[in-house]
Formats: sequence, C-alpha cells, structure tokens
Amino acid sequence: MRVGKRESTTLAVRVAALLMTCVTVPRAGATERQSSHPPQTPPVSGPAAAAPAANPADVGSIEAILHAAYDTISGPAGQQRDWNRFRSLFVSGARLIPVVPNPQGGFRTMLFSADEYVEHGDPYFQKNGFFEHEVARRTERYGSMAQVFSTYESRHGAADRKPFERGINSFQLMNDGHRWWIVTIFWQGETSDSPIPKEYLQGVH
Repeated sequence: MRVGKRESTTLAVRVAALLMTCVTVPRAGATERQSSHPPQTPPVSGPAAAAPAANPADVGSIEAILHAAYDTISGPAGQQRDWNRFRSLFVSGARLIPVVPNPQGGFRTMLFSADEYVEHGDPYFQKNGFFEHEVARRTERYGSMAQVFSTYESRHGAADRKPFERGINSFQLMNDGHRWWIVTIFWQGETSDSPIPKEYLQGVH
C-alpha cells in the first residue's frame, strides 16, 4: 500500500500492502484504469481454475481469509512472501483497488489484479519491512456475499511502536458453498483531512 503526513498510496502506497501499501506507478504497459472506465470484457465470475489450492484453514471463515490476506503481505525486508498462498485467496477476476492522491488534485483509483499486485509488491518487500494488521472490523453479510470494513495499521518493523500509516481496507467476499473468496480489496490510507471515524476503530463487529 509513499507516505507523508499520513498521506499515502499504500500498495499503490502499500503496493499495501496490500493490500493488504508502497508502489504508486505501474510498470510501462501495465493496466491502469480510472474507476469510471471499466474493462471492456466482463470479468470471469467463478473461481480461477488455475489458482493455487488454498489451505482450508485460510478460507473457512471471514476471519480466517482476512487474517491470511494480512499475513501473506507482512514480513521483514528480504523475506520472500508466499505468493501462491496469496493468490489462492482470490476469485478469478478479483481486483485490488487503492484510492490514491491525484496529481491534479483530489483522488483517483488504481486497479491491480492479484498477479499485478505481486509483480509490483515483491520488489518493494525485498527491500522494505512491511507489517500490516487489523485493529478493528465491521462486517455485513447477506447470503453468499459479505462486505467487511477492516481498519489496518502498517509498520516497517513488527516491533515499531507507531504505525507509519492507518487506513481502511474494504473487502468484498464471496462464499461459493465450500469456501470464502476475496472478490475485491478497496482501500484508502488515513489523511489529516479524512481521519478514521471512531466507530471504525472499535473492535470487531
């Protein structure tokens, strides 16, 4: 998920890691779309046939899949992340979407597939420690879908007293009858103009 005065581009400043902050500009040829311009080809809605098999313990509940998402992107500089585990959490066509500052003013979105997140995030994690964990959660569920506002704190070292960033990851999840999948992670880092409301800092609901 760079940060100045808590203003971030988490994966896109965080990479995030994300995921769930750190790289702000895609490589030449990478896809970058404004939210008002959706892809011309509808995304596949079913689980990815070629996705790595998930550990059942990672996808058996909402709490488990969120924990796995944070765990896969966290670690000291140079520690290779388990990207197969990361990919196994996402449905085919899933997107990771940071809200980032717009050079012309205001904000804009950037869109990453899980593979694009890995491509841009891995070089950052090789050089930088990154630890992100959930500090509060609000969940709404209907049928096979769930929406989770997951408040996060990001640190460069696991023992750092203060996070270098806070923000909210909005997870959209789907249960196919056998397991949970991440459909979207949509996030924004906290800024001085947009502090996190207290209701999103109070426990797990």
